[in-house]
Amino acid sequence: MTDLLPARWNSHVKSALLHAIALAHMGIVFARGWCANSPIARVRLASENEGLRAEVRLLQEELRGKDCRLARIPARQRPHFPPTERMAILALKAARAWSAAQLAERFFLAVATIANWQMRLDESGPNALVQIPQPINRFPEFVVALVQRLKTLCPTMGKVRIANMLARAGRHLGAGTVRRMIQREPCNPSTPEAGPESDAPSHTVIGRYPHHVWNLDLTAVPISGGLWTQWLPRALPKI
Repeated sequence: MTDLLPARWNSHVKSALLHAIALAHMGIVFARGWCANSPIARVRLASENEGLRAEVRLLQEELRGKDCRLARIPARQRPHFPPTERMAILALKAARAWSAAQLAERFFLAVATIANWQMRLDESGPNALVQIPQPINRFPEFVVALVQRLKTLCPTMGKVRIANMLARAGRHLGAGTVRRMIQREPCNPSTPEAGPESDAPSHTVIGRYPHHVWNLDLTAVPISGGLWTQWLPRALPKI
């Protein structure tokens, strides 16, 4: 068996391994594409199923490589998760029905860290340990603009009076929310600045005398056996 191998084969074994994997991928993609275009539904479903299984295996291998790199970093030197990522990790824990130990093993964390996140889950404010990307009770921008316009046009109205007036219209805001909206930067629509007038010549076509300018109208009329195209040249009136 050794005599069948080329000379110095061991010096190129790593390159040969990568080329073999690339060739195998090319063959799999070709076969999968043929199955995807098959008129048989069972063959198409089998191709889709095999593609999804291959994608899962590739993602697992990708995560394994990233985990190997992170595991070599000492625990005290690993970067901390931002508050929004902590919320995403806890959401994944709930979706996968993992225990705190399973979650800690997956993300290279301590079980006490997961317990601390869950105990401080209901904290609010900018310094909260766990946060969501965007407040779920955030009001649309038009509400902010309305509050600011009311304060601008009726400066004697306080935050409580503005909140009560909006509550009568079906929009319930707290006095503190109204105060924060008033303190925000005004939501005035930006007006585009008037730029210098363009000196480019006009492209308007003007007829100077009869038959100087012609217009070509293309009309497609469907008839049996195909489309019949009629060219209708029409002269513009004298201008």
